[in-house]
Amino acid sequence: MSKLIKPNGYKALLDMRQTEQGIKLIKDFFQQNLSTELRLHRVTAPLFVLQGLGINDDLNGVERPVTFPIKDLNDAHAEVVHSLAKWKRLTLAEYEIEPGYGVYTDMNAIRADEELDNIHSLYVDQWDWEAVITPESRNIAFLKNVVERIYSAILRTEYLVCETYPKIKPFLPKTIHFIHSEELLQMYPNLSAKEREDEICRKYGAVFLMGIGGKLSNGEPHDGRAPDYDDWSSMGENGLDGLNGDILVWYPVLDRSLELSSMGIRVDKEALLRQLEMTGNQQRLGLYFHQQLMNDALPQSIGGGIGQSRLCMMLLHKAHIGEIQASIWPDEMRRECQNLGMPLI
Repeated sequence: MSKLIKPNGYKALLDMRQTEQGIKLIKDFFQQNLSTELRLHRVTAPLFVLQGLGINDDLNGVERPVTFPIKDLNDAHAEVVHSLAKWKRLTLAEYEIEPGYGVYTDMNAIRADEELDNIHSLYVDQWDWEAVITPESRNIAFLKNVVERIYSAILRTEYLVCETYPKIKPFLPKTIHFIHSEELLQMYPNLSAKEREDEICRKYGAVFLMGIGGKLSNGEPHDGRAPDYDDWSSMGENGLDGLNGDILVWYPVLDRSLELSSMGIRVDKEALLRQLEMTGNQQRLGLYFHQQLMNDALPQSIGGGIGQSRLCMMLLHKAHIGEIQASIWPDEMRRECQNLGMPLI
């Protein structure tokens, strides 16, 4: 279990029953705050979508979706969603949502190729959200404002948890720091992308790392992003590409950075064409989602996903995501976690 982080002297601050109560407290409170902050209303989301429509999230383009045949559709194949990045934009159009408003939903996914450790599971649960914007809002200032509003909802939730469970002490900073992935590379040119995230989060406590997906000056992207939802190639602040990013925090329980959210302004037609060409994925233009976007049937939007189990894990000061959610783990990991005082559900 070399991937398992084993924090010295770890002791869960809440027992399993209190933990379940804390999970409900966080989920109920945070989603209401998120909804109010961004003017979102809740919608019902699919667990699976039809294969071949371009609706499922391709993540880094190599992860295999869980698929199954549907008897009543002549064995047409469905895919369990990886996320709802593109489905939400179709939903905005279907519900005729006005600019300044949006939707959110409980997204449940299976990622069979995930490498299992303290923060990665086969089961992924997120608040997926999407809001309609005007073309004039396609800029870094607007993106930063939305990030700050989401972070304020996280801070309010941390306060509630600490008031409810006095053993838990707050650790998040009052503000979130913004930095572009190219600037971060220049600060730490000899470190890996993950090491750079650790260093900047250790320094500031909470960071929004912008420009995820496009190649940096070292010829590599900071991290992978599909080419057909986030706009990571349009010119942003200080001549740097990217209208997207990740919300990261320094998590003292595991002594590392922790990603809570991936989000961004979505591609318009120009960005879609540019990014499909940059990644050699022009064939996707024939798919349903991409045709809708190219035919001006979809609104301009901003959106993202916020990890439910990740947020609960952090706010309840847990050392393993399996202390928050029920999933499948290697027997060796389960035994070792039990011995380390972090029993997995």
